[in-house]
Amino acid sequence: MTPTRPIPRWEAPTPQDVGQTVEDFLVKLGEPTFVWLPGLDATRTRAVSTLLHGNEPSGVRAIHRWIREGQQPQVNVLCFIGAIRAALTEPLFSHRCAPEGKDLNRCFRSPFEGPEGIMAQAMLQELQHAQPEALIDLHNTSGRSPAYGVSTLNRDIQERLTGIFCDHLVVTDLRLGTLMEATEYDWPTVTIEAGGANDPRADELAFRGFTRYVLAKDFSDFSSPVTVVQHPIRVELQKDATVAYSHAPVPGVDLTLPPDVDRLNFGLWSRQETLGWVGTRGLDVLWTKNAMGQNLNSAFFAVQDGELRLAHPSRLMMVTTNAEIAKSDCLFYILPDS
Repeated sequence: MTPTRPIPRWEAPTPQDVGQTVEDFLVKLGEPTFVWLPGLDATRTRAVSTLLHGNEPSGVRAIHRWIREGQQPQVNVLCFIGAIRAALTEPLFSHRCAPEGKDLNRCFRSPFEGPEGIMAQAMLQELQHAQPEALIDLHNTSGRSPAYGVSTLNRDIQERLTGIFCDHLVVTDLRLGTLMEATEYDWPTVTIEAGGANDPRADELAFRGFTRYVLAKDFSDFSSPVTVVQHPIRVELQKDATVAYSHAPVPGVDLTLPPDVDRLNFGLWSRQETLGWVGTRGLDVLWTKNAMGQNLNSAFFAVQDGELRLAHPSRLMMVTTNAEIAKSDCLFYILPDS
């Protein structure tokens, strides 16, 4: 399938061009756009992607701030800014996708159907033309969380790229149709989860990391120790299941989670701690999914008097407190403790 038209490209915007606020910037862009920042070394290019989800603004805030400060990168930087319509839908930065739209970061694989699929294919074609030496995809978590990187490959360069931003790298064998899966063998790619979407510290981390990434002459200087964890298990709700967030089980709801369930993102949960409460369907409302798509509910969870607990001490990541995301995407991931 050939994209109907190329993605718009904004060449070398000035500090005055982009507006005083990130909202001004997005209004000026209007639609998914590549922003080209010329480097001191015009022979090399690095890529950055952000706002693939409209409710994850730290990356686009970092790019806007960088341009406003009038700096020039060491090499050319090709920035893709994605779900602008979703981000500008009121309330601002609260919608993962545009109304009636698909999750763009699940569309980077054949057959590239629908507007999001065509957009994903056009983006990949532009990246192939640019041949960047690395790609960073900037995201936020939907709940409170420390920052971490995600990659499909565990190589030295992925650790170095992660270390520019944070000190944990999760290597996943799950395949969901994300950008990093589509580019993993073309150039080093790392997704950075900068922290909670409403956390100013996440904005600062994204800007600081973006600055280090685009100013570096090469990546050999980045050797910060990075803790690597592998093979996360994805926990989803079954399509017909219901979820609520409350400090006590909600009658008639299949799964109730505490409103502050994200408090222990990356913390170690014991078998005795209560994750939440299940209704009459018990564990059948969950799909605890490995890379082969197997349902491993009983291997990772136990139920005692309606309380949902872990079967083994484990760490959780990407725990959401947003019921819409819990239904449309996933509840959280499990990192089995080693």
